[in-house]
Amino acid sequence: MIERFTAAEFFAGIGFVRLGLEQVGFKVVFANDVDERKEILYAANFGLNDLALEDIRRITGGDVPDVDLATASFPCTDVSLAGWRKGLDGEQSGMFWEFARVLREMGSRKPRVVMLENVPSLASSRDGDDLRRVIAELNDLGYSCDLLELDARWWVPQSRPRVFIVGGVVAPGIKGSWGPNKMRPAWIKGFVARYPGLRVIPCRLEEPRESGESMEAVLDEYGTGDSIWWDATRLSGFVGELSPVQAGRLESLRSSRSRTWRTAYRRTRGGKTQWEIRKDEISGCLRAVRGGSSRQAVVEAGCGEVQVRWMTSREYARLMGAPSYKLVGVSENFALFALGDAVCVPAVEWLGENYLRPLCEANRAAQEIVAVSSGV
Repeated sequence: MIERFTAAEFFAGIGFVRLGLEQVGFKVVFANDVDERKEILYAANFGLNDLALEDIRRITGGDVPDVDLATASFPCTDVSLAGWRKGLDGEQSGMFWEFARVLREMGSRKPRVVMLENVPSLASSRDGDDLRRVIAELNDLGYSCDLLELDARWWVPQSRPRVFIVGGVVAPGIKGSWGPNKMRPAWIKGFVARYPGLRVIPCRLEEPRESGESMEAVLDEYGTGDSIWWDATRLSGFVGELSPVQAGRLESLRSSRSRTWRTAYRRTRGGKTQWEIRKDEISGCLRAVRGGSSRQAVVEAGCGEVQVRWMTSREYARLMGAPSYKLVGVSENFALFALGDAVCVPAVEWLGENYLRPLCEANRAAQEIVAVSSGV
């Protein structure tokens, strides 16, 4: 039996951090989110015993039980390239400071390990100063920090790079390097060099093995006459919104002797909406859908034919590494929104197994040594 560690999941959403952690022996004993519709999905999959549906500004350190690990997938709205770039001073992304406040209020009970997750543009928000402020705050709380960038495409056929910050009261035992390498691209080494006053220590980690899973494996199969496929008028509109390069790509796929699958998404170029078809056989980054412009379509082409349809929430769930997740009690559009706003489950699982568990073990051992030496 593996040793169980306890965790608190902040900005829990629909619980995908929990889903990943519980695959490797963590037990989530406290979760917090503010979205009532996400609560419906959380309840269907985990129950409500551990979830505090409350604005984090009303959560105090005393509300949180003793845990080994605290996680925070704080809102990316104000640091995302698609947002207003208000950074950590924005109303949404600024909720990081509330997470830090809760940890501070826990005092000596605060978890000895933390894990934060956000979009890569956190690193460029305010020219890197927002990421510096996050790490400086964690340093001030007593954590030495590490920086990694993990991409969902290593486990599932979805391009979804995300920044992970791991902090421990006791730093990783085996020091690695800042690379650059697969998990620590060049920007991380540059960031660390730019801010030498931060307490940052890289852990030595083996690179994850890529699954090589294809889009075909996650897509449901629908017959040619199925109503899910767009009709001739809508298909014609899709083709009409392709640039010459994109139209050439579609024709190449159509004339292939075998069927292939691609994802397509809308982009605005020069004030004009256009569809773009990915070159490779993976999905683009799933987004928190708020209207059709954020939603991805599936293009099936080959043997002289082309069919296009919207991707379904069940397919979204597979692309997030959660094929068995229960999507009940909410609309299809909200399910797409919630899934696009979540964390890739196998990325969390890998991090939990290879980094968070060993770090929790090291911190628990150090805590026990201190307790023995002090006679507690």
